[in-house]
Amino acid sequence: MPDTRLSDLTRSLLSAATRAGAEAADAIAVDGRAVSIDVRQGALEQAERSEGVEVGLRVLIGRRQACVSASDISPRTIAEMAERAVTMARLAPEDPFIGLASPDQLARDRDAAALELADPAEEPQAAALEEDALRAEAAALAVSGVAQVQAASASWSGRRVHIAATNGFEGGYARTSRSTSVVAISGEGLGMERDWASESRVFQADLPDAEDIGRQAGERAVARANPRRPKTGAFPVLFDERIAGSLIGHLLGAINGQAVARGASWLRDAMGEQVLPKGISLIEDPRRPRVSGSRPFDAEGLPALRRAIVEDGMLQGWTLDLATARKLGLQSTGNATRGTSSPPAPGVGNIALTQGLRSQAELLAEMGTGLLVTSFIGATINPTTGDYSRGASGYWVEGGVPLYPVNECTIAGNLREMLTRITPANDARPHLSHVVPSLLLEGLTLAGE
Repeated sequence: MPDTRLSDLTRSLLSAATRAGAEAADAIAVDGRAVSIDVRQGALEQAERSEGVEVGLRVLIGRRQACVSASDISPRTIAEMAERAVTMARLAPEDPFIGLASPDQLARDRDAAALELADPAEEPQAAALEEDALRAEAAALAVSGVAQVQAASASWSGRRVHIAATNGFEGGYARTSRSTSVVAISGEGLGMERDWASESRVFQADLPDAEDIGRQAGERAVARANPRRPKTGAFPVLFDERIAGSLIGHLLGAINGQAVARGASWLRDAMGEQVLPKGISLIEDPRRPRVSGSRPFDAEGLPALRRAIVEDGMLQGWTLDLATARKLGLQSTGNATRGTSSPPAPGVGNIALTQGLRSQAELLAEMGTGLLVTSFIGATINPTTGDYSRGASGYWVEGGVPLYPVNECTIAGNLREMLTRITPANDARPHLSHVVPSLLLEGLTLAGE
């Protein structure tokens, strides 16, 4: 669907909202397509294709708002949506902080071309996706010790988004994604162990070879065979690059404006204080080319700008949309996100943590004895205090060398203390939206044997 059709849809929604009695409104239209292929034991197991258009409308009357959405884009439905939204808004509770952006706040540069968010190549045929999945499965099965492949998949998706509002903002852009993933199993019965590998890229030409992805999943599954439980006590723990981003994710959740405004954040009083070691920064850059988290503007039409969330270890600011910024007496950071059925909310896209100078192997050597964590199972995290407890599995390390796989253990600590003691490796993958290397932490509590 061309952008002009989505533009016409959002304009129709705004016109209908005004006629129905809305004082202000914004609208979003999304045209999406997706294809997913799953194979098993060398044969097609499942093929799915979805496509369609969804629209969302938010209306504001005074300090009240309401959101409605639909997948039917007929003129009758659009008129009914507007009438229903206005009725709902008149009955909604007042919120003194809602409202559209003022015209002087809106992004002037709305062109996403330089960000390369959409691959100009043709949508892949289902047969090509199936071939990728089959090659990945075969490569995993070819690894000695792999008993079976639980899942091998290849997928593609593309969507266009268009946003318009009665404050004069209008803009849109397209996104694509191509991915391949494999879950391999070693052992049998109660001795089965699984691991995975997955790769996703904006441009199909950038995606690694399917056989490499399958081989990596197989090798990881075999390496996890015959696990033991680790020792109990205080030990250093190294978070593998695959899961280290989750630790930084807890920091991002704690500086989200909604959590801060509610007082439900373990960092609520930490503005301007040290939250990471000196020399380490956390940078958000929403304008990195060919990265899934990039955007030319946010869901409220504000410019997407580079900012330091943490600089030299010191917390610089919250993640804010317009409403949370007004509630906290601050300015929006241009981080509004939105679906078709909900109002804007703050969220982070691309982030990068300062990388270290040493490899993961060098950090393991420095660690001596401890745990290398490669996966998590469940979590108990207190959002107010930062108390942290997660089930984990990985490899026990002695003399700086991984000796054997471990599972059924728990890692515990406090996030505020943990994050100020991280030592980053230099192995972050630059194509990811969250660029976070392996992280070494000292003195965490392990519960194993």
